Amino acid sequence: MPISKFEYRRPLRSLLWIAAATLVLCPVAADRSSAQSAPDTENGRYTLSPVAGDFLRLDTRTGIVSTCSNKNGWVCSVAPDERSALDSEIGRLQAENQKLKDQLTQRNPTGAQTPDGGKKATGATDNFEQLRSDNQKLLAMIDRVWERLIEMAGKIQKKLSEKI
Repeated sequence: MPISKFEYRRPLRSLLWIAAATLVLCPVAADRSSAQSAPDTENGRYTLSPVAGDFLRLDTRTGIVSTCSNKNGWVCSVAPDERSALDSEIGRLQAENQKLKDQLTQRNPTGAQTPDGGKKATGATDNFEQLRSDNQKLLAMIDRVWERLIEMAGKIQKKLSEKI
């Protein structure tokens, strides 16, 4: 029995589809493999932006920004990073704050608290409390002396009135 022309075309069509799919998918696979194996200096690690005759280079992995210029050859210098300057200033101020707290703690070992939560010198508080206590004692003593003086004045007046 002879082969019909449709049966002959079926394997040919299948081969054409396989060839077309291979041609389409091979460049995609090759592109992906080359993108993964690209060195750090190529395609993606650094981005360049023109700025006033120079270029700004951004390292996309670290975030470091450099200014690149062509003066006797290309030279890139790291741009000042305000964030790192702020972080170092914050660290310095925190260390100074801790040092001052430690000094205050050394002066005030009992840890008396001021109304705003800070520590105040215990010596001043102790002196004030001592003065208040001494003042109350002095007032009580003056009160007793005054009462005795009035008693004595009353006795003297009584004796004088008896003699008259």
